[in-house]
Amino acid sequence: MSKRIFISATNTDIGKTYTTLQLLDAFTQMGYRVGVYKPIETGVNGLPADGSLLLKHACALNPALKSLRVGDVVSLALSLPAAPYVANKGTTIDLNLFDKALEKIEKLCDIVLIEGAGGLMTPLDDNKLMMHDLATHFNATILLVTHCRLGCINDTLLNLDKLSHLEIPHLWVFNCRNDDESFKHTSLPYFKNHFEPLYFLGHNTPVLAQALLDKINSNNKESICDI
Repeated sequence: MSKRIFISATNTDIGKTYTTLQLLDAFTQMGYRVGVYKPIETGVNGLPADGSLLLKHACALNPALKSLRVGDVVSLALSLPAAPYVANKGTTIDLNLFDKALEKIEKLCDIVLIEGAGGLMTPLDDNKLMMHDLATHFNATILLVTHCRLGCINDTLLNLDKLSHLEIPHLWVFNCRNDDESFKHTSLPYFKNHFEPLYFLGHNTPVLAQALLDKINSNNKESICDI
């Protein structure tokens, strides 16, 4: 089985796809064969936009993935741009659908980046499945992407508290944008005083990639000791 990393975020439009693309590059530069999977994509009109972008980029880095089509990478494409529960009218989701797709992708790579939809508490179906349940089902380490706008302290802490409560292995990273000029004055002082290290997409993405591998390897050692 490949190393699995589940990309989630504090909300929608925080930068999950951008983060996934950056990590695909970083892991490739480290010598790994990368793969990508987006179990659910909503707001699809024609081909899944995010899934198509991710597959195209991953294929350029790992030619073995050229045997895949976008339907192999996006298992459930829904037209309404809403939570899967709403877009799919609460229909029960068979997780075997995702398992089979992931198994096909994993044969072609060492690391697979799994991009979620929405945030951790995005509802999936009438069985009360949430997005974080997919990460648990996949036995994946979560990377939580957070923003740098005013309010990021509250959003980040709420999500980290949820992950700690669920006992899901995780790291988190800031995706700061050009217009987040107030961040270093309004929010960064708190994070500097309460967290170490801090990860920022861009200049230290390779450091984040190594930290994710270290987290996965550490969790695997703990699992072996628990047997």
